[in-house]
Amino acid sequence: MPLQKLTILGSTGSIGVSTLDVIRRHRRRYEIVALCAHAQIDRLFEQCVEFRPRFAVVRDEPLAETLRNRLRESNCGTQVESGTEALVRMAELAEVDTVMAAIVGAAGLPPTLAAVMAGKRVLLANKEALVTAGPVFMRAVREHGAKLLPIDSEHNAIFQSLPHDYAGNLEDSGISGLLLTASGGPFRKTALHELRHVTPVEACAHPNWVMGRKISVDSATMMNKGLEMIEAHWLFNVPAERIRVVIHPQSVVHSLVQYVDGSVIAELGNPDMRTPIAHALAYPERIEAGVAPLDLFKVASLHFESPDFVRFPCLALAYRALEEGESMPAVLNAANEVAVQAFLDEEIGFTEIPSIIARVMDRSVPSQLHSLSDVIAADASARQLARHMVVERISA
Repeated sequence: MPLQKLTILGSTGSIGVSTLDVIRRHRRRYEIVALCAHAQIDRLFEQCVEFRPRFAVVRDEPLAETLRNRLRESNCGTQVESGTEALVRMAELAEVDTVMAAIVGAAGLPPTLAAVMAGKRVLLANKEALVTAGPVFMRAVREHGAKLLPIDSEHNAIFQSLPHDYAGNLEDSGISGLLLTASGGPFRKTALHELRHVTPVEACAHPNWVMGRKISVDSATMMNKGLEMIEAHWLFNVPAERIRVVIHPQSVVHSLVQYVDGSVIAELGNPDMRTPIAHALAYPERIEAGVAPLDLFKVASLHFESPDFVRFPCLALAYRALEEGESMPAVLNAANEVAVQAFLDEEIGFTEIPSIIARVMDRSVPSQLHSLSDVIAADASARQLARHMVVERISA
């Protein structure tokens, strides 16, 4: 197999670190051309020294200069750049075959779209690319011949459970619907009246997965599952009414595909992101990921239940956003990012997150998305409105 050359967008986050762990086990298959991070220059420095990429990119020039000096002292020849334009260049590099798109939030949109428009093989871990800009991204995928491989464990599980020749038509493939599994987060059984007193530390203590703070809060509110439902709609061309969310606390069944003959095909495994990362990196081959095999005798039993939309109003808001369409998913995502950050900063309570999102959606008019600039405009407007509501709450 020829050497696969990669750019990793978001190398210091949990997905980026897991990606490098898989690559570490297969040095002869992969070469890191560029590592891109936000501000964790200590970790990025260590990654550059180990993997010796040609380029490294950070948020701004002061951080770049600091990293540049440290790498120079360590005799590492990595060229350091900064800013969004540099991220885009790394995604478009002619010598790069594959781009891991793992920058969290709207900041990942420009380089991820650039990778798609350059016809790259894109390992998609950035939910916002499809949640906020689904029509723009999927149009670009078709026009530029890019290959999207999902990294989210749920979407990767669906991808593995679909027919190998699935072309986006449920009826032609004999599929009746998709089942997205959700752990239910840390508050699945918490009394509703106690949720208003939840702290950021408690919300970030996910029972199964080790994740960043923002996505951990999204798991606690189940907004992450709402975003994944929207993402699945675009990835697999499936309407919302055929995508059901199922709470599965063990996180062993990662998602399922229902067929019209009564069959249900699922992908199972231990809750470790290295599994879907290894699958996408090597697809259509299989490589060792460093993940222990699933011990069904230890698991013993599997539990499933329907989600409670009173307990998890964010999930209902996501279905509403997809139903209203156009820019509303971008509004949903932007308002959620602002509200979650306000909660993490202890400016608002946990139960105020869905309240702020709903109010922002109520005051936003869906608009058509023709380009990334339309997405950015809708995102910016929703963020401003959400932040205004947070400030109002603080001042009250």
